Amino acid sequence: MMHGIGIVPVLIWIYLLVGRGRFWLVAAQRAPLPPPAAARRVVVLMPARNEAPLIGLAVSSLACQEFAGSIHVIVIDDGSSDGTAEVALAAARAAGALSRLTVLTGAPLRHGWTGKLWALSQGVTAAAGLGADYLLFTDADICHGPGSVASLVANAEAHERDLVSHMVKLSVAGPAERLLIPAFVFFFLKLYPPAWVAAPKRKLAAAAGGCILIRPAALTRIGGLEAIRSRIIDDCALARAVKDSGGRISLELARDTRSLRGYGSGAEIGAMISRTAFAQLRHSYLVLAVTLLGLFLTYLLPVVLLFLGNPVLVGLGLAALTLMSACYLPMVRFYGLPAPWCVTLPLIVLFYAGAVIHSALQYARGSGGRWKGRVQDA
Repeated sequence: MMHGIGIVPVLIWIYLLVGRGRFWLVAAQRAPLPPPAAARRVVVLMPARNEAPLIGLAVSSLACQEFAGSIHVIVIDDGSSDGTAEVALAAARAAGALSRLTVLTGAPLRHGWTGKLWALSQGVTAAAGLGADYLLFTDADICHGPGSVASLVANAEAHERDLVSHMVKLSVAGPAERLLIPAFVFFFLKLYPPAWVAAPKRKLAAAAGGCILIRPAALTRIGGLEAIRSRIIDDCALARAVKDSGGRISLELARDTRSLRGYGSGAEIGAMISRTAFAQLRHSYLVLAVTLLGLFLTYLLPVVLLFLGNPVLVGLGLAALTLMSACYLPMVRFYGLPAPWCVTLPLIVLFYAGAVIHSALQYARGSGGRWKGRVQDA
């Protein structure tokens, strides 16, 4: 009986290594794509709510792109009280790009919309007369590498994609970030293997909300952002809608585009995970229970097996942990951490399981999805 249970995590990790779209190899360097044959016009939509400390760098990074086409940035100031708009204007002025920046004062949040999507929808309306070939949805805490926009457009043109998303490199400056953030990216890509996301014949769809390039025609085809206006996991909902409408999409890791937002403690990272975790589980307590069981069998049972004293079970536990570490190693290296960091994954899963449970409890209390003072998942 125990031998049968003990082999389960080994089989799970064999499947994850060879049968899950090779998601764990996505950190490998990709060959650069040729630039588009014709110059393209990109309109960047950046919703911002109290982002004065970060938005200046975000705007400056877009003003200094190495891109043959044209870029116009629209910042939608969503009720900020810290001078966000003024900082954005100052950054554009300093970069000599003031004529390529528009700052909109956002209207009060409309009922039935999440804050970010409502702000973006106003930006889409403002961009309608600018003749954009592509819209770039990006956050006010994202610093784009010099070739970010060119890379996104080249991907869309070379592969005829309607939506291209880059998961930006997250901060690992502090100890909590170094422990927890690479695993966050690893878990996301395990859930949404990029090869499966890009495959037209697979239904799986996902995007990373900090950096999404989309063709305006594809957005119109799905009914605009109104079609997903209440979805708290708006990036994946947008990708799902585009793919369901027949569009081609892709999701990749970015090397030179990074998030400026730091998480100074485990509590802050836990809050970030908790904000959307239960929504990801479709607000189902049954799915929550199955998920927790899956986490135990995959990540924690191998450790338990080491302490049962049976040589066969110890061997199975070591085999599962070895496969687990091999799967996690490329992500650890991608974030510049030492190889022994791989063995922390079971410990990290305990933290993530707690964050998922907390997310369910917050939803039950009617305060789920809290962000920037708003409850968005209740």
